[in-house]
Amino acid sequence: MTPKNIKAVTNFVYEAGILAKTPRSGLWFLGTGSQSVAEHLYRTTMIGYALSHMVPKVNRDRLIFLCLVHDFAEGRTSDLNYVHQKYGRLAEANAFSDIAQNLPFGKEMKDAYTEEQTKETIESKLAKDADQIEWIATLCEEETKGNKKARAWAEIAYKRLKTPAAKKLGKSLLETHPDNWWFDEKDVWFVDRKAKKLKT
Repeated sequence: MTPKNIKAVTNFVYEAGILAKTPRSGLWFLGTGSQSVAEHLYRTTMIGYALSHMVPKVNRDRLIFLCLVHDFAEGRTSDLNYVHQKYGRLAEANAFSDIAQNLPFGKEMKDAYTEEQTKETIESKLAKDADQIEWIATLCEEETKGNKKARAWAEIAYKRLKTPAAKKLGKSLLETHPDNWWFDEKDVWFVDRKAKKLKT
């Protein structure tokens, strides 16, 4: 790798870090919660990984990569929620072109972004669904904190899902309390940590 390429990768590493400082703007309109683009990308990628196990013959590595890079350019453009998008879109594709220009793997990233945006392959459809499922999960978490708008928003996001696997997962999220993965009120552990878990 040439010194020029090393410099480009170095800058890429620092640019990736700005995503942890870039806020997701939909929560401003919701009125509660906060999330960075990096947090959103991480959980979207994990959701994509989970969906890859629910859909036969999907290219898992490709799906994961599409999820991982789909909002990378928001470090340059910021995040635009649905209200903002109604009135205009930032030049995210242009930003991706600028990102890709000097990177030795830039074409790979730009191609992944383009694929995710066109939503023609099963991997791109699932990546977009993973993006929406992450938003549904975030909204369900805000609902449990008392936000009265969050349920309606989550149900609208559910209607955006395209694939059968995503619809199944989305429905389950809407029906499951976000604490269910760790909290069971019948588990005596939460009363007496010396007690064994009750059999169910």
